[in-house]
Amino acid sequence: MVETHVLFVEDDDVIREATQLALERDGFVVTAMPDGLSGLEAFRADRPDIALLDVMVPGLDGVSLCRRIRDESTVPVIMLSARADSIDVVLGLEAGADDYVTKPFDGAVLVARIRAVLRRFGHAGGPAGERGGQDADEHGARSFGDLEIDTEGMEVRKGGEPVALTPTEMRLLIEFSAAPGTVLSRDKLLERVWDYGWGGDTRVVDVHVQRLRTKIGQDRIETVRGFGYKLKA
Repeated sequence: MVETHVLFVEDDDVIREATQLALERDGFVVTAMPDGLSGLEAFRADRPDIALLDVMVPGLDGVSLCRRIRDESTVPVIMLSARADSIDVVLGLEAGADDYVTKPFDGAVLVARIRAVLRRFGHAGGPAGERGGQDADEHGARSFGDLEIDTEGMEVRKGGEPVALTPTEMRLLIEFSAAPGTVLSRDKLLERVWDYGWGGDTRVVDVHVQRLRTKIGQDRIETVRGFGYKLKA
């Protein structure tokens, strides 16, 4: 069985040690660091499978660390914040984080969120890629104007040029492309893309949609006020 390596960056000694022990009991291999700079060094040295980053850590804060990681890798990132502050949450997501968890958190909840993220990263095509969509051929290719989506190769091109997407952004685009012109609610996207079997924070969806728009075109995904989003066919 392949072990999952977690990078955990947290400056509070008690939280860091307790969380590390809890994750290790669940079978994860954990590298725990007390500040952002040592966390960046550990990331580059170990190339973990997922990173858990506290927002408020010394040296290099969690948001800046997330940006540095995202510049080098598409590895999944979960931000940890001591409060559900809108600025903390949005800044972390805009920096490239895939999800966030508010402290104090229950260990079982944290493990569930980690596994949910890893599932969608390990199966980026997932159920969405199997549903097919408009202009999809037998090889999983979908075309919408100058936007080309290869759901098997997990590649996207716009005007013939490759578009670099994180696995979460790819999952989101696959959901939209499977049902072009159909409005998808934020709750439905949380369920399908983030694997939430419970109510989640819809800001996660909004920020990821905005990030996706900047890569494939601002007018490609339309906001349907009060309902959700849809991909223009």
